[in-house]
Amino acid sequence: MSSENLICAGRTVARYVWDPDLPAAVSPRPYLHPVTTLGGTTVTGFRPADHEHHLGASVAIPVLNQANFWGGRTYVAGRGPVGLDDHGRQRHTRWLHRSDDRLVQEICWLGRDGAPLAREERSLSVRAVGDTSWLLRVGFALSGIDGAALVIDSPGARGRAGAGYGGFFWRAPAGLAQVRAYGATGDPHGSRQPWVVLTGSESEAATWTLVFRAGVHADPWFVRASDYAGVCSAIAWDRPLVIKTGGVLTRRLSVLVADGPPTEALLAEAEADVSAPYGHGAGGV
Repeated sequence: MSSENLICAGRTVARYVWDPDLPAAVSPRPYLHPVTTLGGTTVTGFRPADHEHHLGASVAIPVLNQANFWGGRTYVAGRGPVGLDDHGRQRHTRWLHRSDDRLVQEICWLGRDGAPLAREERSLSVRAVGDTSWLLRVGFALSGIDGAALVIDSPGARGRAGAGYGGFFWRAPAGLAQVRAYGATGDPHGSRQPWVVLTGSESEAATWTLVFRAGVHADPWFVRASDYAGVCSAIAWDRPLVIKTGGVLTRRLSVLVADGPPTEALLAEAEADVSAPYGHGAGGV
């Protein structure tokens, strides 16, 4: 196992981990966990009992060229979720940039047989926003090995309505006493609203808020707040996404991580990020 810390306002707010010894069935991949507020409250969940393949915050895709990069069972049209020996893995290749507040990484996506399928450049950066919150920016650029075409699939694209997850996925901790999710105009699940709030607490003293904002590509949101708490910007919501020969899929988004309940001031801070310039790196982060 290897890891890097992301540091903001003088404290470690996220640990970025690559553990090649994770079980094959979770589709091993780099992940962020624990992620904490500036006050020290953990806001990610890792391998919870309800979904052991949920690894904190990560880039996870249910099916990429017939390999499962999400973990767990694979949804098969007409049969439902099926346990298949089809899990791929994301392997760290090299660091392109490494500092306390920014990481840029090259990753190789390997199929079940270990053959390289895709190359990714991923960027993570953090900065303080006010006294009680900080901002994570995520970007990734995915392309086929030697320019080969890629097909990204999901349960939603295979007929399971409302289950089009796949992309940057944030799993919140299990066992929360209270959890709520909402968007700018009501229920965000399946919508392309500009932002999604996920707020939860283990107790009154440990309430936290996450504000997710999409970048240029406003994919539908996959949002859970009842059976478990999580948010994903879904890149193949109701149909497969094809990256043509020689093409590159790029995505970027931001997550404001804050202590306390959501407020108008907090949403305004997240809104201000939209106009802030992005630097160089994967997905423009």
